[in-house]
Formats: sequence, structure tokens, C-alpha cells
Amino acid sequence: MFEKLYLLGFTEGGWGLSLLGAAAMTLLLSVLGFLLGMGFGGLAAAGPLSKKRLPRVIANAYGTVFRGVPDLLTIYLFYYGGSVALTAIARSLGSDGFIGLPSLATGVIAIGIISGAYQAEVYRGSYLAVERGQFDAARALALSNSQMLRLVIIPQLWRHAIPGLSNVWQLVLKDSALISVIGLVELMRQTQIGAGSTREPFLFYLAAAGIYFLIAGVTGQVFRVAETHSSRGILRP
Repeated sequence: MFEKLYLLGFTEGGWGLSLLGAAAMTLLLSVLGFLLGMGFGGLAAAGPLSKKRLPRVIANAYGTVFRGVPDLLTIYLFYYGGSVALTAIARSLGSDGFIGLPSLATGVIAIGIISGAYQAEVYRGSYLAVERGQFDAARALALSNSQMLRLVIIPQLWRHAIPGLSNVWQLVLKDSALISVIGLVELMRQTQIGAGSTREPFLFYLAAAGIYFLIAGVTGQVFRVAETHSSRGILRP
């Protein structure tokens, strides 16, 4: 195997540059999907905390469906369902043929919605972890609801949420490999192409595992730094 390491290099005949480009695509897909999931998760977390029944029902249904349905099935449903809808709209306007959704956009939306279902529970638990006395203190200072949320609650909620969000990020990073099934050339898809072209599957899949491990390690350190920064000045038992 060692004599085949040149296949991972950056010289002629090497796949190093292609793998790095695919790794960048994986990172882009994961970051965009995670950020979109923050929006969905924030809205879904507010549902169970609402005094109205409809938001609670919608939020609970959202979490139950997208945490219960396999992620791969969700990706297929979004891609093919969206493509069918887009094709139907195009045909109603006089166009002909099948129109597929862009793989990157579909992947970002699918991962965002899936991760949002998990992030919602992180945010909800973090909100409940904030001491009730903080709410009373904010009201005693005559802060409005928006000021209380922005100045008092969210900074403390964020501190509680970071460890859970770190776990969700790892799930997002692994789910990004599933987007290869709808044609996006990210790290897993590029690895499959390289392994098939060179007939060296073990070498390429081992290299891909190393790249995923490197991305997970670096981004995990980012979350640890953020957790340390958010906890500064907090007395620990």
C-alpha cells in the first residue's frame, strides 16, 4: 500500500488536490447546514415554551418527524420531491423535461432541517437551565422582553448550549457524507471516484477517514475554545 501513496499526492496522477477540494465542499456544506439548523432549531425550541397550543404542536411534530425519519430518507424526499414540484411548475409555464434541484442547495436545506430538530432540544434544555432568578432580576431592572432575551438570557443560554451544539455539529459533519447520493461531489463522493478509478479503495477510504478526523478535531477545538470563552468569570464548584 505504501508504494501507492503517490496517488494521494499533488503531482501529476495524484488525487490530493481533488480530495482537498472535496473536503472544502464538505466543510462548506456542513457549516451552511449547521447555521441554517440554528435558525430552525431556535424557532422549534420556542414552540414548546409557548403558552399557545399550536406552536407547541408544530414544534413537537417537527422534532418527532425529523429525529425519527432516517436522514438518508429525508435527503431523498427533499431532492426528488422538490425536483418533481419544480418540474411541475416549469411544465405549467411551458417548459419540458425534468428539472432537478441543485445538489448543494438541497443538501444545505436537508441538513439544516435535520440538524435543527436536534438543535431545538439543545436550545430548549439550555433555556430551562438558566436560573429563574435571572428572569426576575431582568424584570426588576425594567428590561423589555427583547432586552431581557438579548442581554440576559441568550448569553447564559449560549453557555449551556455549546457542549450540546458540539455534538450536533459532529452529526452534521457525518451526515454531509450522505449528500453524495444526490450527486454532490463532496469528500465521500470524491473518495468513491478516486477509489474506483485507481482500484485502491482501502487507501482512499483510509485517507478520507483521516481527513474527516482532522476536520472533526479542529472544529471540536473551536467549540472547546468557545465554551471556555463563554464560561469566563463563572465560579465552578
